Amino acid sequence: MTGFKQTLCTLLFTMVTGVVVAQNNTNSPYTRYGYGDLSDQSFGNSKAMGGIAFGLRDGAQINPLNPASYTAIDSLTCLFEGGVSLQNMNISYNGVKLNAKNSSFDYLAMQFRLRPWLAMSIGLLPFSNVGYDVSDTRTTKDGLTYARNFTGNGSLYQMYGGLGVKIKKNLSLGVNASYFWGDIDRLQTMFYPGMSSNVYSYRKKTGLSVSDYKLDFGLQYTMALGKDRSMTVGAVYSPKHELNGDQKIVTTLSTESEVGTVTDKSAGITMELPNFFGAGVTYKYNGHFIVGIDYSLQQWSKVKNKITTDDAALRKDFEATYDLCDRSKISLGGEYIPDPSGRSYFGHIKYRLGAYYTTPYYKVDGKKATQEYGVTAGLGLPVPRSRSILSIGAQFVHIKAKESNLLSENIFRISVGLTFNERWFFKRRVE
Repeated sequence: MTGFKQTLCTLLFTMVTGVVVAQNNTNSPYTRYGYGDLSDQSFGNSKAMGGIAFGLRDGAQINPLNPASYTAIDSLTCLFEGGVSLQNMNISYNGVKLNAKNSSFDYLAMQFRLRPWLAMSIGLLPFSNVGYDVSDTRTTKDGLTYARNFTGNGSLYQMYGGLGVKIKKNLSLGVNASYFWGDIDRLQTMFYPGMSSNVYSYRKKTGLSVSDYKLDFGLQYTMALGKDRSMTVGAVYSPKHELNGDQKIVTTLSTESEVGTVTDKSAGITMELPNFFGAGVTYKYNGHFIVGIDYSLQQWSKVKNKITTDDAALRKDFEATYDLCDRSKISLGGEYIPDPSGRSYFGHIKYRLGAYYTTPYYKVDGKKATQEYGVTAGLGLPVPRSRSILSIGAQFVHIKAKESNLLSENIFRISVGLTFNERWFFKRRVE
């Protein structure tokens, strides 16, 4: 019981710390668009393998990206996992380079078996993050120069509860039901310096609030290819779903002689999450290594994002922010364990490697703006005198601009995850 209390306190501390640091975990100007930067929801082992997850089946670590994987856990195990990341971002544009450092909360979850054929997981995951501060200057046709500033911050989260059901010996199905919520604030200001009182400054603050549910379905089928070899095929699907959200807009017009004329209004909006399709295959040999490949598609181009307002400027700004396109991703990865049945500590270390390629789901000026490439590596370190695992991973991400007038980003990220593997549900024998 003491061990359980220590585990629970550690996880609660991780969650509280994570929620705090998650308030400022990105500085990308591209988070001006859509819901911001979509979070990598994979856990420590998956992150270091390029993000493969759909065919990944590991009874020692949690995989919420395919709830069918929950049935891999054995009857005596209860898993707790928490993870955080640190990142260094370099932004380059027309020879100008900027640097930003951030930290983020990645995940918090637990998993356990309810029946020999039924397992459950619950957890907290970030869905997306917004954080930017961009300024520029413009000149009107009349020769008036003015400054513009765009800032934004906020996050969307999901608290999930999922079940995995073993239909047959090698076939499992699963479902996650999530409570989906969050707030995103965006601020736009314009100022005409050194002008007379009839030229004003403009300030518009937009607040988006979302609260709804989300469903994810999964399947895994494992085939034996011999005495020591097997292959697992996985598939996931999330249906398109309309969100319950509202948007509040506050605009302020100021002159030199007047502090401000404030217009406060709530706009009716229609927003949706897209259909999500994913499939993956993993190959496992003798407990020594795993290799896999995943592909996913999010149909953002088919969602309805609309605002109901008579203000043409507000409508144009909303349409530019939520002009979205389909997002696809392909991931490759693997894990190698030198001597899983030996006594040497180093023989039990899990060496992980991976890579991925993905396209953005947002548009800039009506065009796809970037391409994203990533390489990953990491270690799964056994915790001495326990069944727990410390996962350390490194990612290098290159976000390449497709147009010369757009910026590029290089990100180096370190992720740390801790999996507590507790022995539960067994009777102690006392002589």
